[in-house]
Amino acid sequence: MAGAALVAEGGAGVGSAIMLSHAAHAQDAAGAIKPSGPSQKLPDFVGLVKQVKPAVVSITSTIKASAVEGEEGGMGGGGGFGGGMPFPFPFPFQMAPQQSHQMIEARGSGFLISADGYVVTNNHVVKGATKVTVTLDDGTTLPAKVIGRDGKTDLALLKVTSSQKLPFIELGESEDVQPGEWVVAVGNPYGLGGTVTAGIVSARGRDINEGPYDNFIQIDAPINRGNSGGPLFTQDGKVVGVNTAILSPSGGGSIGIGFAIPSDTVRSVTDQIRKTGHVVRGYLGVNAQVISPAMSKALNLPATADGVPPAGALIASVSPDSPAEKAGLKSEDVITAFNGQKVASPHDLAVRVASIAPGTDVKLDYIRGGKAQNLTLKIGNLGKASNDGGVSDAAASGQHLGVSLAPLSNDLRHQLGLSNAVKGVVVNDIQPGSPADQAGIRPGDVIQAVGGQTVEAPRAAVSAVRSALAAKKPVLLRILRDGQSLFIAISPDGGGSANQPDDNDDDDN
Repeated sequence: MAGAALVAEGGAGVGSAIMLSHAAHAQDAAGAIKPSGPSQKLPDFVGLVKQVKPAVVSITSTIKASAVEGEEGGMGGGGGFGGGMPFPFPFPFQMAPQQSHQMIEARGSGFLISADGYVVTNNHVVKGATKVTVTLDDGTTLPAKVIGRDGKTDLALLKVTSSQKLPFIELGESEDVQPGEWVVAVGNPYGLGGTVTAGIVSARGRDINEGPYDNFIQIDAPINRGNSGGPLFTQDGKVVGVNTAILSPSGGGSIGIGFAIPSDTVRSVTDQIRKTGHVVRGYLGVNAQVISPAMSKALNLPATADGVPPAGALIASVSPDSPAEKAGLKSEDVITAFNGQKVASPHDLAVRVASIAPGTDVKLDYIRGGKAQNLTLKIGNLGKASNDGGVSDAAASGQHLGVSLAPLSNDLRHQLGLSNAVKGVVVNDIQPGSPADQAGIRPGDVIQAVGGQTVEAPRAAVSAVRSALAAKKPVLLRILRDGQSLFIAISPDGGGSANQPDDNDDDDN
């Protein structure tokens, strides 16, 4: 039976071979198969690349080895979306072999935006560099001068000098880019200059929690180490982004999730650096928070058709003498639109405000007491404001202490288990390494008094802190934590001491 089985299998195999041979012969006689597919074809980027590639450059920065070691932990570490997923931001540029014990060469990408030699790249490509050179597409190497840098958007503007006009490319309108649109990235990954990759726009407006003005274009075009600062093109040959970061769970190369700085941001930042050498940002002077469903009902906000709370930025407090206060904005107002553009969240508002030049008149749409209203105000200068931010996602920020404060709302009382008799302001967030952090203040602490003065609003707390700092003395805070009171003294230069009750202390005084 075993022999019969083998014969059967062998016979089937031979029969199949004969049939295939006959089929092949029959097809030859009938002519070659010509499959018909869909009329729409994938785009061809050959012509586009030939036109734009001469304006893309490779950048080499000579950086102290100690500075690079300090940066590498942040670049390859976690962050962004959390959950243990490493988020190299900015993704590391390509390192050349160490030339000496003191200096290292780092390589990135960039592109020319003018015939007289202005070059855009990432701030982290040239940060800390003692020498920067730019290599053109034809192999010409030119020394470069750093005109200015902006760490908050990770952009830098360089200048090279040439005896002839240089090829350059124009910035497009990133606001017009749509998910699903084809894009091309050109850069210098791993030292391989002039590398071209293609993909689509995956999403817009990504906030990866790495900067106050995150507003990235997400793409799936492969970008890797060394692509930092390189341009992202649409099919019309315009730059719509600067490749900056990647999501990489392994900390290595691309997995198809990359991020680019929108060209609208690039244009604003580089224009300012080109004119003045630095960047100024708009200032509104409100501290805003996300609208929860409970807040929406309490504020009598109009519900949407599907029952989802309306988007917007709920004003928790207004900074004294700010443009917002002068225009009449108040806490509990909900900003819904900025210059005709919908405001989805406090972060969205912060990005829009920062992009406006100081002195510009803007229109705000907002809801007060359930009624839609609007007003026009003049945007201030963030650099001249006494507060650290034009818009905060939490609440009023304690000046120099590194704390973010929120009013003690009914929702927070419920979350913290506090009665209506408790007065004070809630610590919403702590800046790592700040004096408040070093002193041991925690999110959820209720600050009830500053320097012996009771406080019931973030503005009052900030004012009391300023008065204490003006006297150049440590700030004494009375804190309520887990139902127990304690005092914390904070010095503006860091550190502090706490008088923490013993866990078994039953004294109610």
